[in-house]
Amino acid sequence: MHIDVKYPILFLLMIPVIFVLILFYRKSNRINSLEKKWIVLLRAFIFSLLIFALTLPEMLLPIKGENVIFLVDRSASMKGSEEQILTWINKSVQSKNKMDSYAIVSTGNHAAVEQSLTKMGDPIQEFSTQVGGDNTNIEQGIQLASALIPNHQKGRIILFSDGNETNGKAIEAAKLLKHQNIELDYVDVSGESGSDVALTEFKAPASLYQGEKAQLKLIANSTTNKAATVRISLNNREIMKKQVEVNKGENEFTFSHEVDETGMFVYKAEIIADDEAYLENNELFAVSNVKGIPKALIVQGEGNEQLSNILRSSNIQVDLLTAKQLPTTLSGYLPYQSIIFDNVDATSIGEKQMKIIEKAVKEFGVGFVMTGGENSFGLGGYFKTPIEKLLPVTMDIKGKKKMPTLGLVIVMDRSGSMSGQKLSLAKEAAARSVELMREEDTLGFIAFDDRPWVIVETEPIRDKKKVMKKIRSVTEGGGTEIYTSLKMAYDELMPLKLQRKHIILLTDGQSSNADYETLIEEGKKENITISTVALGQDADIRLLESLAEYGSGRFYNVTDSTVIPSILSRETVMASRTYIEDNPFYPVIQPYPDWLKHFKNGVPQMNAYIAVTPKQTAQVSVVSEKEDPILAEWQYGLGKTIAYTSDTSGKWAGDWARWNEWPNFWSHLVTKTFPSYENIPYDMRVTEENGKTLLQLKSNEAAILPLEAVVVSQSGNEMNVQTKMVAPGEYELKMEDTPGMYFLMVKQHTGEETEQAFQTGFTIPYSKEYLLKEVNQPFLKDLAGVVNGKELENEQAAFSPTIGESYHRRPIAEWLLLTAFLVFFIEIALRRFGFQPLIKLKNRNVKDKQETTVNPIQTLINTKKQKSKPKIVLNRRTEEKQTEKRHKEKKEEKPYPKTEGSDQEDRMQRLLNAKKGKRR
Repeated sequence: MHIDVKYPILFLLMIPVIFVLILFYRKSNRINSLEKKWIVLLRAFIFSLLIFALTLPEMLLPIKGENVIFLVDRSASMKGSEEQILTWINKSVQSKNKMDSYAIVSTGNHAAVEQSLTKMGDPIQEFSTQVGGDNTNIEQGIQLASALIPNHQKGRIILFSDGNETNGKAIEAAKLLKHQNIELDYVDVSGESGSDVALTEFKAPASLYQGEKAQLKLIANSTTNKAATVRISLNNREIMKKQVEVNKGENEFTFSHEVDETGMFVYKAEIIADDEAYLENNELFAVSNVKGIPKALIVQGEGNEQLSNILRSSNIQVDLLTAKQLPTTLSGYLPYQSIIFDNVDATSIGEKQMKIIEKAVKEFGVGFVMTGGENSFGLGGYFKTPIEKLLPVTMDIKGKKKMPTLGLVIVMDRSGSMSGQKLSLAKEAAARSVELMREEDTLGFIAFDDRPWVIVETEPIRDKKKVMKKIRSVTEGGGTEIYTSLKMAYDELMPLKLQRKHIILLTDGQSSNADYETLIEEGKKENITISTVALGQDADIRLLESLAEYGSGRFYNVTDSTVIPSILSRETVMASRTYIEDNPFYPVIQPYPDWLKHFKNGVPQMNAYIAVTPKQTAQVSVVSEKEDPILAEWQYGLGKTIAYTSDTSGKWAGDWARWNEWPNFWSHLVTKTFPSYENIPYDMRVTEENGKTLLQLKSNEAAILPLEAVVVSQSGNEMNVQTKMVAPGEYELKMEDTPGMYFLMVKQHTGEETEQAFQTGFTIPYSKEYLLKEVNQPFLKDLAGVVNGKELENEQAAFSPTIGESYHRRPIAEWLLLTAFLVFFIEIALRRFGFQPLIKLKNRNVKDKQETTVNPIQTLINTKKQKSKPKIVLNRRTEEKQTEKRHKEKKEEKPYPKTEGSDQEDRMQRLLNAKKGKRR
């Protein structure tokens, strides 16, 4: 045991303390010498205790036993080694002493504690933490393992790994162990061995022209000679598939492909062979920008091809797709200069696809056009969707005209099968429907499982926020019983005097037999309609479809639950409002030169349109007689979007479809949405740095301009990017190193109204973790050598004695302060009273001791006197009178002659006094 202090330099404070005490001793003349010495000694002791406490002293008490942390590499390259490592750990734990402690840490992409520090010797059955296997980060593992060893105690970290580090800097972490008295040893372990073919490089020209042949170069690395298949696809469409022979080592293949389309294209190369160790290393991506004739994507609702024929005649390439054929990745939209929704309802498009389209428009400058029709705008269910967000108009038309009174009851399944995303989306959809309704509208909300639960009473909406809060509070329940809840909805709507009454039934379950037909017929007499939504394949589709048909409503068979909000908003709009303005009229052209040129010979008559509300910054170029937008446009990010609220078939457009300028009008409308920014070339290089992906951009123009960069993944998620300028015209972009395909848009503002941009794609390849490698012995030796560690040959060596001692630290500053406090009070007492009270107290004690000494002769005399006097018991008053009388008599009494008895007493008294004198 010994004592350690944290701030030993504070002992220098004793120098001024000694000086002050000496000065006090010399100048204090009023205090006697003895007291002065004691006061100086006490004060020196007090100051010593205080200064010692300020240094934060600790008693170091020795601890027996070893602290061992098993650090296990659980990355992908260690696959199949878990059982071997567990066996090694369990054998070593069985050989430890009772006082030894151990813990287990796993590391991969990150580190996690499998077993906290313990002295128990129970065997470990399996590794349970999730650490990700895409990388080997030994640095994080060492940092976490060292943190488990208590401060100021020695310990040992045992690393189980193949030494193939792919992330972090383990050597730097090991250097810190030197100062912590921690050893680092290792056990080399490798994962399963086998054959593997890895695609290590794939290149395609960054820029091409339509009709040019692209040279595609692949490099594959194989551990054995074998046959393989190379497959190349363009925007998820296979364009090439060939059988090849790969040899052990590096193999290079070259293919050519004639480009017959324009836009940004993503090539994907795959190499496939039998008995592969890893599938993750079999594919890579490359991006090419193909220049040529612009291309537009038309998403059709009802199969009208008039618009596509017009655009093709204007030398614009056109692709026709239905809503269900829309791509689910960003690369599926970037080849197009503009996307056109021609009378398409939102209930056929998933939320994910809408978000990707919104990103393509905002960040990559793709244009967007929406045309009118029965399935478009508000009637199509676009309220509060990503598509409404990018359009220059909103679907809500509050205050625009008088609406019919509405009663709506939503009957929603809350059974156990609805748990998770389905229930949360259904609740959000119902809440969104409330936002579309007016306060004078009537709403009811019934949630059901094996019985109905009235969440919102069927009555006029008074407080929308309160109603929405109630709807969102619904939780999942038990079984499913539809009829009782549906009947309750009809019963609540029947007596109400409203112009429109509608029920929306949403369920994913089956129903028992019940008389639904009679219920719906009775509802029809009260003008009640019903629409149904079937969620998933387990729903009673036949029943729900027949309910909607009998109830004069619509049936929705939903496989993608993200469309639920669009369905309910569409149903609410169709039930509550007449969005279609179908009185023929002559539109009014606003004074914008780029549109006026088409109307030199007059404005044709139009039959109908969908009512919408323009957004604040939108440019409304064509309006109706009621000042509703017919044509509105605005800039959304880098993209231009246009809303045309009539149709393209001629049913609503009327004379416009027979108008001579009709083809030119549409050609101008679509081309106006094409990207208008100036392209600036950049050379791009993708590298990896400290676990991050580094994009290096270099421009031919050495300009010092601010740069805005956006990186979006294939799924439409925007990545967090750090951008900095390293030199004029040179920039660095840093982002997370997550493998996959990404798209980059770089924007620069030149100070004028013009905007420059550069767009491309790049791929972050798979981790090097998925390349078969041997155990990296040199790395493991260097790592352990930093702290004089070694390779362990057997399990018993794990708990062998480590160099140094372990101590438990116990602070003693509080005890020193308490002692100083007590001594301080003693010093105050001495300075205030001195030693005189102590001397007097001593003398008094001696006198009391003498008086209390027992003399047997005196005791005998006193006893005899007491016996000669009679005992008289008197009361207090009588005793006082007798005492006064004795005093009076004593004063007046005269001396009596001595008797023989008195002489004897005198002699006895003299003898006693003589005896006392001898004792003194």
